Amino acid sequence: MSAAARTIALVVPCCNEEQRLGVADIDLLADDKRVRLVLVDDGSTDGTLALLRGIAARRTDVTVVALAGNVGKGEAVRAGLLAARALDPVWVGYVDADFSTPAVEMLRLIGIAEATPACNVVLGARVAMLGRRITRSAFRHYTGRVFATLASKVLGEAVYDTQCGAKLFRVGPVLDRSLAVPFRSRWAFDVELLGRLARGGFGSDTLREEPLEVWHDVQRSKRSVLSSLRATAALWPIWRDLRGQP
Repeated sequence: MSAAARTIALVVPCCNEEQRLGVADIDLLADDKRVRLVLVDDGSTDGTLALLRGIAARRTDVTVVALAGNVGKGEAVRAGLLAARALDPVWVGYVDADFSTPAVEMLRLIGIAEATPACNVVLGARVAMLGRRITRSAFRHYTGRVFATLASKVLGEAVYDTQCGAKLFRVGPVLDRSLAVPFRSRWAFDVELLGRLARGGFGSDTLREEPLEVWHDVQRSKRSVLSSLRATAALWPIWRDLRGQP
């Protein structure tokens, strides 16, 4: 199977990730014959772009998208998904550059997506259960539960974890329409995208959350108290947008 025939295109948004980028995970994903990777540099000021271009230089299954300046994670993901869509895959998705969701878990989610014809969206969920290795700080856990509760109200669906950076979407007109307009929020864009997909025709019976078997907090995480507050504050205007209110 050639790179052009690959059925999965995964986006990895990167901003100043020179010291955190999971290069081994990128290689593991790209070694899978179903997967093509789109690495997006969001205006990095360190050596990230050179690192990404170095990876692409040795792999035909990796594409680099270099944004002119920093636009935030939400728009970096949207730019990457648009580039991924142009590769004509069956599924597109994204995974965080630090690979707190390891590559093996993304491959497992891909397997679930491909084996479930009625499914349009697969979301990784960080659920601390017996037999699972979910390592998460108390701060991220408790703020995440508050945010998830509010996000569920915005979406009108009992979504357990909107913010896990491991998601897959079936390519088609609904996804295309959902990506046509820039996201309002840098950090709550996941909620915005899920809301657009639901409004566009992806019913809740076609969305699946899959508890991850492994997820770990990565040191030097960019998720701060301020970014959490900003993401939470963005939920109100997102709620209005999804309901067509001024």
